[in-house]
Amino acid sequence: MSKLLFIIVMGTIISLSGTMIGAIIGISLKDPSEKLLCKFMGFSAGLMLSIVIFDLIPEALNTWDCFGVSIFLVLGILIVYFIDKNTNSIDINMHKKVAFMTALGLILHNFPEGILMGVGFQAGNRLGLKMALIISIHDIPEGIAVATPLIASNEKKSKTLFYVFLTAIPTLFGVFLGSYIANISKNFLSILLSLASGIMIYVVCAEMIPESRNLGDRVTSYFYMIVGIIAGLIIIKLL
Repeated sequence: MSKLLFIIVMGTIISLSGTMIGAIIGISLKDPSEKLLCKFMGFSAGLMLSIVIFDLIPEALNTWDCFGVSIFLVLGILIVYFIDKNTNSIDINMHKKVAFMTALGLILHNFPEGILMGVGFQAGNRLGLKMALIISIHDIPEGIAVATPLIASNEKKSKTLFYVFLTAIPTLFGVFLGSYIANISKNFLSILLSLASGIMIYVVCAEMIPESRNLGDRVTSYFYMIVGIIAGLIIIKLL
C-alpha cells in the first residue's frame, strides 16, 4: 500500500508540475507565438518517441515475446485512432468557451496519461520517473493551451490557474488505476506497456508532429524533435 501511495503522489506531482508550468507561461506571455509552441511540441514529441523506442518496448520484451508485444502495440494504435476519429480536435481560439472545451478534452486526455505513469512505476521506479518526467514536459504546451484563451478573455489569473489545475486532477485517478491493474501479473504489465507504446506512437506521429509543423516550419519542428530524442536518451541513461 505504501508503494501504491508513493506512485500516486510522485506521478501526480510530477505531471501536475508540467501543466502548471505551462499555465504560468501562458499567463506570463498572454499570447505565445506559434513558433514557441512549435518548438515545445516538437521537443516533447521527440521525448515521447525516445521513451517508447528505448524504454517502454524493451521493458515489455523482457517478459513477453515480440509477436505478443507487436499485437498489443498495434491494438493501442487502433484504440487511440478510433477515439481520435470520433472526437474531433478543437482548435484553440481566443474565446472562453473554447478554453473550457479544450480543458474538457485535456481532462479526458490526462486520465490515460496517468495510467501510463502508473504502469511505468509498477515496471520499476526508474521507468516510472522517466515516463512521469517526459509526460510532465509534454504537458507544458497543454497548460499554455488552456491558460492563454482564458487570459485573453479577461479571466482572472487566479481562476485561470485553478481551471488548469482541475484539468490535471484525472491524472491522479489514472495513476491509481494503472498501478493497481499492472500489479496483477508480469504478462499483464507487458500487455499494458505494449498498449501504452502504441498509444504514444499514435499521439506523436498523428497529432504532435503534424501540429508542430502547422505551428511553425518543418525544419524547426524536426530539429526540436531530434533535440527531444537526444534529451530523452540522456534522461534514460541518467535515471
